[in-house]
Amino acid sequence: MKILVTGGAGYLGSVLVPDLLAEGHQVTVLDSFLYRQNSLAHVCHYPGFEIVRGDVRIESTMKPLLAKADVVIPLAALVGAPLCSKDPVGATSTNHDAVIMMLKHVSKDQMILMPTTNSAYGSGDKNNFCTEESPLHPISKYAIDKVEIEKALMQHSNTISFRLATVFGMSPRMRLDLLVNDFVYRAVMDRFVVLFESSFKRNYIHIRDISRVFRFGIENFSRMKGQIYNIGLSEANVSKKELCERIHKFVPDFVFLDAPIGKDPDQRNYIVSNAKVEAIGFKTTHPLDFGIQELIKGFTMIRNTLYGNV
Repeated sequence: MKILVTGGAGYLGSVLVPDLLAEGHQVTVLDSFLYRQNSLAHVCHYPGFEIVRGDVRIESTMKPLLAKADVVIPLAALVGAPLCSKDPVGATSTNHDAVIMMLKHVSKDQMILMPTTNSAYGSGDKNNFCTEESPLHPISKYAIDKVEIEKALMQHSNTISFRLATVFGMSPRMRLDLLVNDFVYRAVMDRFVVLFESSFKRNYIHIRDISRVFRFGIENFSRMKGQIYNIGLSEANVSKKELCERIHKFVPDFVFLDAPIGKDPDQRNYIVSNAKVEAIGFKTTHPLDFGIQELIKGFTMIRNTLYGNV
């Protein structure tokens, strides 16, 4: 199929795009290369790969790319609460306005598979348990914009919304600010972390299972379209303290302490059900322990030492 992936050189796209190409699809990536990354250099040999340097907010850039796509996967976004707070105008124009503009130019026959976020559950209900039917209580600007986009998306019949859990795992365009990635990096480099509100729980998902669920969605689109699906590891609804205990198994001298005072600015605290997508046959294959061990190997190569002497 002809697939357009916006933001395809980012953290998720740098794993998904090679997998799509390996399956024989023709893939066009639109990316601004905001982070000066070359994360898709290793797939330039595919004849079916096309790369466009550009901005998803520019209508004249998007229209011709959309016109020739069978499938659209809009990954381009300013991702995460801190970045969106730092640049709220850029966040709104990229995460919300650009997607609304895109929806104006897709036909009813084109397939859209959209990543949204389960962070929109906020702190869940009184039991902190969330299904796709649970009320949404987005806390951050990032989550608020994603909720609005999902509402607009569901007005189109040929769409799927994947509410992604917190992602972890190695990527050619690495992110260290995601919780599992961050904690493992601290364990490897610093050997300690101080936890605020360590009992807060959330759900997690390996980046390669995200690639798998997008490909699963393309293959099973006719029975999945028009629906919202939570995508996460059902065995990984864990608290920050429990996550540190898992990391400690592989980094024995890692020390983690509960802060007696202080508040986590990220007040998300929920348990997420992934039963809906599992019921139609999607099963994750990369557990949390696998990802932790993968990250430990990766952080042997990656060091944030721009201003350090060691």
